[in-house]
Amino acid sequence: MFKQKVAVVTGGAKGIGKTIAEEFRKAGAQVCIIDLLPNDYFVGDLAEQSVLEAFAQKVLHDYGRVDYLINNALPVMKGIDQCTYEEFNYALRVGVTAPFYLTKLFAPHFAPGASIVNISSSRDRMSQPQTKSYTAAKGGISALTHALAVSLSGKVRVNSISPGWIDTNFTEYNGPDAFQHPSGRVGNPLDIANMVLFLCSDKAGFITGENICIDGGMTRQMIYHNDFGWMLQERNNL
Repeated sequence: MFKQKVAVVTGGAKGIGKTIAEEFRKAGAQVCIIDLLPNDYFVGDLAEQSVLEAFAQKVLHDYGRVDYLINNALPVMKGIDQCTYEEFNYALRVGVTAPFYLTKLFAPHFAPGASIVNISSSRDRMSQPQTKSYTAAKGGISALTHALAVSLSGKVRVNSISPGWIDTNFTEYNGPDAFQHPSGRVGNPLDIANMVLFLCSDKAGFITGENICIDGGMTRQMIYHNDFGWMLQERNNL
């Protein structure tokens, strides 16, 4: 299905991004990774404009086009009591600015039938304490998704995925960690990678501007104090 297609995966050296890259390769695609961590294609900081430009130049020099752009790189997660101005901006540069700018750089070179998939998070609609930089970046990429889908109408389909708890080591959980999910288990990277490949396929040709939350049903579960065994412990948070 993806033979000789060109897939760009940011943050593709580990975790969800690594699995996405592996699944594309298994399906026959040429995969171009950019990550701060060592990898076989391009090492660099997505927060830097010059790095994004150099990476895009390399991809286009090597392949001349892009079929799929997967914006997956992970922003830093810090809360209001610890996150500095610079760290908050850095999170937005990695999580929102880089996907925007890579799309801009590749815009004239997307192949017919091209697709962009942005990896957001279920934190784009719900939060835990001390997650502001990450949550803001993930909310931004969710909104950027439908904006790009409209602007690239007829040229590139643009969708996003919001993972919930995904154990990147494929650990299998039992007990409350698993049972709290309506699906009965914690997720793993294949749960996300399988959806990425579906959204990039012709089977998803009528889907654009959409966000798909893959979280085992957690964001659909209403929780109240003293209901079905849930107990709230008071705490002080900024």
